[in-house]
Amino acid sequence: MRLLMLGGTEFVGRAVTEAALARGWEVTVFHRGHHAAPEGARAVHGDRTADGGLAGLADGEWDVVVDTWSAAPRVVRDAARLLAERAGRYVYVSSASVYRYPGEAGSDESFPVVDGDPDADASAYAEDKRGGELAAIAGFGAERTVLVRAGLILGPCENIGRLPWWLNRMVRGGTVLAPGPRDLAIQYVDVRDLAEWVLDAAAAGLHGPYNLVSPMGQITMGELLDACAKVTESTATLRWTEPQAVLDAGIEPWMELPVWLPPGELHDTMHRTSSEKAVAAGLRTRSAAETVRDTWEWLRSIGGTAPQRPDRPVVGLAPEKEAKALGL
Repeated sequence: MRLLMLGGTEFVGRAVTEAALARGWEVTVFHRGHHAAPEGARAVHGDRTADGGLAGLADGEWDVVVDTWSAAPRVVRDAARLLAERAGRYVYVSSASVYRYPGEAGSDESFPVVDGDPDADASAYAEDKRGGELAAIAGFGAERTVLVRAGLILGPCENIGRLPWWLNRMVRGGTVLAPGPRDLAIQYVDVRDLAEWVLDAAAAGLHGPYNLVSPMGQITMGELLDACAKVTESTATLRWTEPQAVLDAGIEPWMELPVWLPPGELHDTMHRTSSEKAVAAGLRTRSAAETVRDTWEWLRSIGGTAPQRPDRPVVGLAPEKEAKALGL
């Protein structure tokens, strides 16, 4: 198989590239040259946002294109138009954020989505991702387009900072504000599981939207934080705190306490989505212990500080605010 990876040097794109190379695929990575492409991939440099920025892709044929773009939909439009006659299938890594808010517990790919414009400049994340979906379909047609509606993505090389923050918090030790309830179910997908599914879907000729996230109820907040404490050999004490007490302390879910959302509307939207269609199509999800362990090993290998995407806010709870909430 011949893969054209648009991006391919960070997090999701890198995981897809490395998985394809491990399968013996022929991989071309198109990127701006800010980071090194994985060894074994052919690198082509260009800036998709610039006039003539796709010139490096004027020639060549591929079996599948994978695109993770998350800003102006017109950028996806231009790539899809250029490649439609020279590539077999377009896999667009979208987001569960394209579904209208609030979500419903157990909702699947038939749930209503936000409006999007394939010709638009960047506006808001959900609308941009939906516009990207429409742009991919416009270029390749629905029968040759896979829409990967990913939930929360964790794992090695994460450049958002969610799991790295929890790992480093455990390293710091002391009393950790653990947002409850302890058995609160959460959903995410390990970036490597997403990558393997993307390649399998492309090889199998799938099309249409798929929710890429772990099955509902498979993982809990307690399992995730216990795993973080274990792999870091932390001396920290987890103090499980009722959701209302966390909120009353003025702590922002998701941003200040990554991954966590209190039970209710927000939690149902982000952590109770059906992935049965993707599972039926071969999605395999590893344990929280494995994701946490491998992320910790990667984080240690780079000195303990994770890379940070410049277009995403820094996450995590300030020590002073945590101590105040705990009454310390």
